[in-house]
Amino acid sequence: MTMRTRYRRRAKIFAGALAMASVGALAAWALTLRSAMPEIERPVDAKFSKAEIQRGASLAAVGDCAVCHTAERGKPFAGGKALATPFGTLYATNITPDAGTGIGSWSVEAFQRAMREGVRRNGEHLYPALPYEHFTKTSTTDLAALYAFLMTREAVASRPPPNELIPPLGFRPLLAGWKFLFLPQTPYIPDATKSAEWNRGGYLVESLGHCGGCHTPRNALGAEKSHLALTGGSAEGWIAPPLDGSNPSVSRWNADSLFRYLRTGADARHGMAGGPMGPVSHALAGASEDDVKAIAVYIDAAMHPAGGTQPRLSPAAGALIDHTESAAREQPVGAILFAGACAGCHGDGAPMSRVGRAPLSLVTSVQAGEPHNTVMAILQGLRTSTPEQRPFMPGFSDALSDAQVAALAAYVRARFTDQPPWSDLERSVATARKEGTSP
Repeated sequence: MTMRTRYRRRAKIFAGALAMASVGALAAWALTLRSAMPEIERPVDAKFSKAEIQRGASLAAVGDCAVCHTAERGKPFAGGKALATPFGTLYATNITPDAGTGIGSWSVEAFQRAMREGVRRNGEHLYPALPYEHFTKTSTTDLAALYAFLMTREAVASRPPPNELIPPLGFRPLLAGWKFLFLPQTPYIPDATKSAEWNRGGYLVESLGHCGGCHTPRNALGAEKSHLALTGGSAEGWIAPPLDGSNPSVSRWNADSLFRYLRTGADARHGMAGGPMGPVSHALAGASEDDVKAIAVYIDAAMHPAGGTQPRLSPAAGALIDHTESAAREQPVGAILFAGACAGCHGDGAPMSRVGRAPLSLVTSVQAGEPHNTVMAILQGLRTSTPEQRPFMPGFSDALSDAQVAALAAYVRARFTDQPPWSDLERSVATARKEGTSP
């Protein structure tokens, strides 16, 4: 074989490989493209039945739609709320029926595609901040009811700020690859061995409720680790506890206490909902009572599987811990801070105890192995769902230094638990403060 022949053969092989690579690249690109769906005139309210709109309202409460799609001091569902992620900041879209900036020109089919496949009406891929990996399990009937509810809200002309993502993550076609890896199109499959109420709760938790969005750990690409569903995660700087048999609650949860907590944001033996869970409970106050009960039944069963163990941090039945004198000796600065900032609400006979709030020795974050949620509660406070549930806990991020927050947390730990002291508290406070002030 001559040198020229070898070169020609190599050139042909290279050209063939280049052609195959080009075809593969074009095929991959084609997979990222989704067709636009036709615009429609906004449906008139009369098109939807009152019952369907009411069901949609309840489902929107379960899905926390207003929580994510309403900016601070903004109009409901008009978008603009910032969501900090490891990949940059996303801004929630406008889902009011405004034709120009919202979803007023979307058909119900376009809405269902967005919810299940993460594709806008114009064919653009949506970021998985919209938890379509859960919504893919939502029934067509329920999505139609949710559509009816949203289409009958006030139309608000409001365009969110542009997303601020690490390059090249702002290039939406990349999301097609993410979906290929992490978006299975699987409906919810009822368990015939369980009750109808359990199955209803399971359906809501796994679909519209998207509880795993916070309570499941994520991989490096931001997808939920489905094999570790509901084993604990994080949200907006707070640690979201596991909702399975490893839940470290101080006092045993049951379906009734879970229902109270989900519905009101507080339970007398578990404390108040902190961080992003507060708005969730506020939303669930507007959901169907039967649906919230079903969610509680499902989570209770997940927390107490057959053959499971009791909560590992439970004190003796009815025992309340209060080491006032020894804690003051160990943490004198914290004791002074507690007396000035906390005792008025948390002392004997103070407002918190009079309204049935949990004593600090029963609050799981105080008993936990790490201080993060306790520190976040001190910094950000705990807001009640409604004015009628006051008093609430104010935040002290502007009033106390990192050293003072650390001293206060150390005192609370020493006084209200038999657990070992937390280590490196000032660093934990600095980290929590930074996470809590992210956009």
